[in-house]
Amino acid sequence: MEQAEFLEKHVFTDLKNLNDGFDPESTHYFSEADFAIILQKAEHYGIGIYEIKTVLNGKPYDVSAHTDHNKKATDARWYKKALQTFKHREDNLLYSASYKVSSKLLAR
Repeated sequence: MEQAEFLEKHVFTDLKNLNDGFDPESTHYFSEADFAIILQKAEHYGIGIYEIKTVLNGKPYDVSAHTDHNKKATDARWYKKALQTFKHREDNLLYSASYKVSSKLLAR
């Protein structure tokens, strides 16, 4: 199984991709509530999250990466904190992330 297929099948299930063409089709954007669910699933599966990109009204807003927090990509503390920071700074953001699914998980 490939990473994109794993994410679609196990992480993005029943969540609405809100990318309406402002970014490449392969980049999924989610509401704050859906993105919080994704972060829970990422923590559950041990999926690495390298960076979180936000968009406001179809335009890039801000980016936060695991290196900004001096944490490993699989350390849930950094991406939970990043989400909280974004939530307090601006309403109505859309969220996207770059993920790394381990080969062990893909082999299941």
